[in-house]
Amino acid sequence: MAGPYDKTIQNEAPPPAEGGVAVLFADIAGSTKLYEAVGDTDAKTLIDEALVAMQVITQRHRGRVVKTIGDELMCVFPNAERGFLAATDMQTVVNALVLTKGVKRMIRVGFHAGPVIEEKGDVFGDTVNTAARMAGLAKGMQIMTTRATVDALPTALRTSTRPIAAVAVKGKAEDLQVFEVLWQESEDLTMAAGVQHAAQPVAELVLRHGGREIVVDAERPAVMIGRDAACDLVITDPKASRQHAKIEKRRDKFYLADQSSNGTYLTFAGDPEVALRREELSLRRSGSIVFGHSAAEPTKDTIEFSVRH
Repeated sequence: MAGPYDKTIQNEAPPPAEGGVAVLFADIAGSTKLYEAVGDTDAKTLIDEALVAMQVITQRHRGRVVKTIGDELMCVFPNAERGFLAATDMQTVVNALVLTKGVKRMIRVGFHAGPVIEEKGDVFGDTVNTAARMAGLAKGMQIMTTRATVDALPTALRTSTRPIAAVAVKGKAEDLQVFEVLWQESEDLTMAAGVQHAAQPVAELVLRHGGREIVVDAERPAVMIGRDAACDLVITDPKASRQHAKIEKRRDKFYLADQSSNGTYLTFAGDPEVALRREELSLRRSGSIVFGHSAAEPTKDTIEFSVRH
């Protein structure tokens, strides 16, 4: 496969494709382990170097960095083709970065093309949510996209994709067809990454509330929490919403998404309390969750959680 700059399009950027743009998310896979392996200072240097490389690639493909959140980059491109080329170049360049203390940096990328709402430099809408979902499905050294995006690619690029699976997406009547972008000359590394992932211990999230215990795992990948009697965990606190929050397993991580009026308050063991308002956060280690108000106020509806392998 050609090097990253061989594929860079040198002409001026075309206008956005009719009906939408391509939104891309890329983040450092296994960043927590990276900090543990080399220490905070060296890990931040390694992550920053990878992020800068991806920002440069974004500009070369006439894209725009919308924002960076920790070790994650969100970009927008004029069309699916530009998003595809940028995604493959990001993987190629980061994969070639020099090892530090024997540590290899890997990224996972997801992108999707479609219409967006632009406001004050940020973008919103279903296309953004779908792109984020694709990134959540990817492992290190993988690029995931959708059938709709693949269909919008030139024929020559479509041959470098393969169908993976159909996944259910909230709010959509039909399953989403997921494709992997094959960015390497050989699939050996991708296949090896898949085998390594399968061999890892299976993660479970244990939720404890009112003497009851619920396990979020492959068999039960999502739990709804709220005052509605139909919720998996029913909260009686009057400040909680009927469908207050959702916890969802995505590959090896668990995400808490607030969808309430008054917010969700999360405390990781040993850390300060975090307030979520229409946001989501990855759950790690152990801690507690309170709904509608801070844990500083009395409540009988605290949920204790712990991640176990």
